[in-house]
Amino acid sequence: MNILFLSLSFSTSKHKSFYEDLLYEFQKRGNKVYVACANERSSDEERDGLYEKDGMSILRIRIGNITGNIGVIEKGISTIMIDSLFLKAIRKVYYDVKFDLIIYPTPPITLVNTITKIKKRTGAKTYLLLKDIFPQNAVDLALMQKHGLKGLIYKYFRRKEKKLYAISDYIGCMSPANVEYVLKHNPEVKRDIVEVCPNCIALPEVKPVFQKKGITDLRVKYNIPEDVKIFIYGGNLGKPQGIKFLVDCLDKEKNNEKVFFVIVGSGTEYSRIEDFIKKSQTGNTLLLKYLPKEEYKLLVNQCQIGMIFLDYRFQIPNFPSRLLSYMAAGMPVIVATDPNTDMGSIVEENGFGYKCLSNDVDGFSQAVNKIINSNIEEMGKNAWEYLVKNYTVSTAYNIIIRHLSK
Repeated sequence: MNILFLSLSFSTSKHKSFYEDLLYEFQKRGNKVYVACANERSSDEERDGLYEKDGMSILRIRIGNITGNIGVIEKGISTIMIDSLFLKAIRKVYYDVKFDLIIYPTPPITLVNTITKIKKRTGAKTYLLLKDIFPQNAVDLALMQKHGLKGLIYKYFRRKEKKLYAISDYIGCMSPANVEYVLKHNPEVKRDIVEVCPNCIALPEVKPVFQKKGITDLRVKYNIPEDVKIFIYGGNLGKPQGIKFLVDCLDKEKNNEKVFFVIVGSGTEYSRIEDFIKKSQTGNTLLLKYLPKEEYKLLVNQCQIGMIFLDYRFQIPNFPSRLLSYMAAGMPVIVATDPNTDMGSIVEENGFGYKCLSNDVDGFSQAVNKIINSNIEEMGKNAWEYLVKNYTVSTAYNIIIRHLSK
């Protein structure tokens, strides 16, 4: 089969996304994979146009800037222009390819016209990987309003969202709570096309080491005491992660001699953590800039407990893919989230973590105490086993491909 994958970001020189891992699984099973992805004007990617990588055809399309420190107007215009730029490029380059399946994650929701035209031309089935429920997530963080003059922007994107659902033959959500959210807020969507197709990962070739203590490169390099438990947070440091709450938690634990926190990432709220470390002169927190994927994996493998943070205001049930990298390293997690996501319930019910609400600093401290007094090695094994059973690329592949074999 010919598979077309549409995405904003794909296979940068710095790291490999789980989308790429999933598409390699499609290729490994005998399918031909075609990719159309964006290349922002400010990107450091060297090449535009069509090229081959490991047997996949990749079309990198130059678009305006939509990420980073840019103005709202520039971001809005660039976002709206994505659809026409994608359609023009795909028509020019992949004009003679008959696609059997079109896969596309959110963000963005603005590729509606591109998907519609290609679907009509080729008769392909369409599969939406719903990773981001926009524009509601922007409303939750007060970045967008539903009413008044500013509400016109929300209504524009909400119409795009509904059109995207309408042209999708199947919608894969990250968790059961996501499925129920989509159906509740979009009653026109049929239940039988919405399913759980979770975030996925290619399993590491080597099984993780569950007993992580003693002298490591990380402890030596940063003078971390041998007898403390090392917690790690890795990923974006922006408003969706509720970084103010993270800083409050670090402040609460700054005199805890049993723990050490490693924060790795970049984003609009990076300076908030940096300022806290300087002013508090805490000795149990290390802040590092965002690392390439392989380097980050080496770092994670020397830590003992992962952390997830989500802003308390979210009404949509987010499920960050960062959880999978912790599980792949055989480590338990603390999940600090809004009350709507089911991530915390999943980790607690399956014995590989503890949850708290991301407006409850005392609750976070209680979770820290519980996990450092638990059998971390056993919880890490539970995390690994749950990952193998539920979050691999082969699992996601089988969920998607079964619809085409009917």
